[in-house]
Amino acid sequence: MERIKVVVRYINGKMLKGSTIDFFPNKDRFHVTPTDKPHDKPIVVIIDELKAVFVVRDFRGTPHYVERKGHLEDEKPYGLLLEVTFTDGEVLVGSCTSFDLKRQGFFLSPADPKSNNLRVFVVCSALKRIRQLLPKAADYIEIPIPGRKK
Repeated sequence: MERIKVVVRYINGKMLKGSTIDFFPNKDRFHVTPTDKPHDKPIVVIIDELKAVFVVRDFRGTPHYVERKGHLEDEKPYGLLLEVTFTDGEVLVGSCTSFDLKRQGFFLSPADPKSNNLRVFVVCSALKRIRQLLPKAADYIEIPIPGRKK
């Protein structure tokens, strides 16, 4: 099985960079081999403790690059265009082919094709707000998160 590069972001702000071969969106845990300790035993990561799992091109990224928070007019994203806001205030914009907020999470493909993130597994329990963005730039539909008050 091929290793994928991930940056794991915990709800408490902790971050873990490494690779995994056993991440599945329907499982409650997976293992990450840290980049700084490639010969150590992999770390068990529990989904309920996370904000998101970022599948990345590389671990350095481009620190000064400002990621675009939407699609250009001539781009046709596949799926719904969503804006997700995490409980810590971070906002991501991207497309999603399907999501069910009763599941533990869903994949979001970044709106910016030059993003270092290839895709992001968003953990639903770490969300503050979700908006479906509509073709008119200022229009959106607020998507209620089950069990949460506005």
